[in-house]
Amino acid sequence: MTVHRILHLSDTHLRHPDVDAAAALAGILHDLRHLSGLDLVVVSGDLADDGSAEGCAGVREQVGRFCAERGIPHYYCTGNHDTREAFTEVFGSGHVAADGTDLGARMPGTERAAVSELDGLRVITLDSLVPGAVYGELGEAQLAWLREVLATPAPAGSVVILHHPPLTVPTSLVMDRVNLRDAAALADAVRGTDVRMILCGHFHLQLSGLLAGVPVWVTPGVVSRIDLSTSPGLLRVVRGGGASVVELGGPASPVGHVLHARDPRAGELLQLVDATSGQDAVEAP
Repeated sequence: MTVHRILHLSDTHLRHPDVDAAAALAGILHDLRHLSGLDLVVVSGDLADDGSAEGCAGVREQVGRFCAERGIPHYYCTGNHDTREAFTEVFGSGHVAADGTDLGARMPGTERAAVSELDGLRVITLDSLVPGAVYGELGEAQLAWLREVLATPAPAGSVVILHHPPLTVPTSLVMDRVNLRDAAALADAVRGTDVRMILCGHFHLQLSGLLAGVPVWVTPGVVSRIDLSTSPGLLRVVRGGGASVVELGGPASPVGHVLHARDPRAGELLQLVDATSGQDAVEAP
């Protein structure tokens, strides 16, 4: 069986007001320059912090150069910080060949969902963006399209990519409010299909779980990391991004592992927030 090796990035947040997000992306791509055998790169949303075409173009330029050097495609989906207009202007369907050609077949309508096939692996990107909201939803039309796409199995199975995880962290007061709201409906759509893995971002931390028996992998953020070792009710954001490598099709498939950016300031506090009010907070010693 064909093995597909995926580099999974998320939450690049270019044009962030408080962090040099372009440098963070450049740094992790530099740290990952020795990775071998990659078949594709995935960036699962929150591409530009301000939702701008300029921010999206900065992501495409850096990731596109990394992929062009390796002759591999790159795939993108929308996050809650993105806008569908800027996304379409810069990424088209979101499925981009190494030479910049648009590879994807887009879902009809307003959502930016698309599908394409890579050496037998069907790659499906979904649009969980709810304009003005931090949480995500797919909606009935997109889920109906997904069920139609999955009705026929692909030679090497399918991988689904979206921004908002259909999971939560039981000990966090935040994660169960900002995740995918219609996770149960997504579970119904993928149950019993050829979907081998669901790849997500948004949480800025690594997390794994199951949805209707399908492995779900949440990759760390590129621009920052959320540290859940805080006191209850607080959300700590620190420096030190990461990425993942996911392998599909091998004897232990799926396999995923995290790669941490070699940031000399990793762990340095960026923001501490009260999870209830959303206001800046101070943690007791």
